Amino acid sequence: MAYLLLNNGAVFKGERIGAAGDSVGELVFTTGMTGYLETLTDPSYAGQIIVQTFPLIGNYGVIEEDFEGEPAAAGYVVREICGEPSNFRSGYALDEFLKRKNIPGICGVDTRELTRILRDEGVMNAAICDVLPSETSFIGKYRVENAVGRVSGKKAETYLPEGEVKYSVTLIDYGAKKNIVRSLLRRGCKVTVVPYDTPAEAILERDPDGIMLSNGPGDPAENVYCIEQIKKLIGRKPVFGICLGHQLAALAMGGRTVKLKFGHRGVNQPVKELGTDRTYITSQNHGYAVVTESLGDTARLSFVNMNDGSCEGLEYKDKDCFTVQFHPEACAGPNDTAFLFDRFISMMGGKKLAEG
Repeated sequence: MAYLLLNNGAVFKGERIGAAGDSVGELVFTTGMTGYLETLTDPSYAGQIIVQTFPLIGNYGVIEEDFEGEPAAAGYVVREICGEPSNFRSGYALDEFLKRKNIPGICGVDTRELTRILRDEGVMNAAICDVLPSETSFIGKYRVENAVGRVSGKKAETYLPEGEVKYSVTLIDYGAKKNIVRSLLRRGCKVTVVPYDTPAEAILERDPDGIMLSNGPGDPAENVYCIEQIKKLIGRKPVFGICLGHQLAALAMGGRTVKLKFGHRGVNQPVKELGTDRTYITSQNHGYAVVTESLGDTARLSFVNMNDGSCEGLEYKDKDCFTVQFHPEACAGPNDTAFLFDRFISMMGGKKLAEG
């Protein structure tokens, strides 16, 4: 027996899965029908309890080759967990993974009702516990803090493509997913991944052909030092930002961000590219958005979310910098926008953004 206790007082009873012990986190939902492994190993979920809206999770087991990073989630909530997976690549069951990674979970919960609460009232804190506590103020006091520092790598690492090295890219790791590196390697880039707190001067000393700002967790405005370093980088080298990197770049350029009611998490978010009037289906995981108007004439809106009209992409034409809120590297999700990596390659090759 286990309980999921929401900050609004709602209680859901279910069965314990995963690691033992109580847990508190920000409760969020994700709508992907597949990709639970990539979700659980996405560092952007640091400090959050993940609710899977798809009713059956774990049916293809755990495939370690598909991990996107080191798990940082505070908890996991599913309607039904599969105890006997069926997939030729599976190594072991999902419940075992949760135990190994110390992620408490609960199953047997009405995730449909739970998701409706979060959509109506917005994301909120919650606790997974074996016994309902008599005092619950600790739930409301919880905050996701210093999330980037917790998930970023601690030292620089360099990865080489199989063939000729065409370009060198420095990827600033705010909680980077592995497929960002793989996407660059496939395009002939040598990729050096550096910790989130690497000074701009040290990055420029490496003289990379381009700089990537990765995805990551938490409130973007909290990362004051990172924002100051990005200010020194934009305009010096071609820059491509994804998710948190998109938000940090906007803050560095004088914009502001706002927390969304329930965020965008899943693999089916429709995004329109304004320059072509074409709509793409994208993978997303974020709870904040850039306020486009706050940037004035500094940036041009390039992508917009077709569900709520929020900012999904920006171009800083005179700076050789563009950023997107969604995940062109996917994993999990559609590969519709993988061409953005090719656009970045073109920038490093001397083709200006305005010409693209």
